[in-house]
Amino acid sequence: MIGSGCSPARRPESPVRAARAPWARSVGAVTTDAELLAVYDESMRGAPAVPGPGVVYERDGPLTRAVGGFRGFVFGPRDTGLRGAALDGLIARQRDRFAERGETVEWRVHAHDGPPELTERLLSAGFAAGRTMSVLVGASAELATEPVLPDGVVLRRVTRARDMRRIAALQAAVWDMDLGWLPGFLTARIAAAPDDTVVLVAEHEGEAVCAAWIFLWPDRRYAGLRGGTTVPEWRGRGVYRALIAERARIAAARGVPYLQVDASDDSLPVLRRLGFRTVTTMTQYVWSPSAP
Repeated sequence: MIGSGCSPARRPESPVRAARAPWARSVGAVTTDAELLAVYDESMRGAPAVPGPGVVYERDGPLTRAVGGFRGFVFGPRDTGLRGAALDGLIARQRDRFAERGETVEWRVHAHDGPPELTERLLSAGFAAGRTMSVLVGASAELATEPVLPDGVVLRRVTRARDMRRIAALQAAVWDMDLGWLPGFLTARIAAAPDDTVVLVAEHEGEAVCAAWIFLWPDRRYAGLRGGTTVPEWRGRGVYRALIAERARIAAARGVPYLQVDASDDSLPVLRRLGFRTVTTMTQYVWSPSAP
């Protein structure tokens, strides 16, 4: 269990499974990969129903632009239905809109998206291919167990700005990235949706060793697991698994049946062993005003 203080972590004799949400479908026993992919396409890949703090949605045909955040995003269906010059024009309008604003924009392309020439046309328009990640879906009720932590490690739910700065520093140090936007993003998200945003940090002797958060979208029946970065010296000791279990407990308690993760190659084996299923892969295509 989590707390707001730093009491010693409990090590239960055996994990305790949370009660199954009454309308959750079993990912392992009932739902096929094709059905899971359909759930992802219908409920998880689009723009969130409510824009984040400071974000405004703009519609452009089959696409939704999210402007005003730490970076822009383009959300679209599995296939826009456009080809050739019409597709080029749609891509150019997104690039030009963010160029007007001086903002970086990310367009996520999945392995099952169409048409096949979409990625080539994005590259021709000045987008650059970034990381490719595996998209996984799991059942919250099947993954919700009592988190088992190493001796001396405690798990806390945090809301204060200084904790967000600590989390950003941990993430930036591990990934060697500029994450100066992250504390403000998480703080604003908590203020705007406190019941649907949970940020967790695992600590040992007051030092953060892992941090993760969960965004819940009950109306869409899923929650997104984000973060999950563990400092190198604490990897392989169960801390990451404990944060997965606690976030699954939170989702199951809210009646949210599905969990979704964009997984790196490092976390993919752990998530698969826990019961997540890979439904597709996703590559980030990014256009930046500073790009040559």
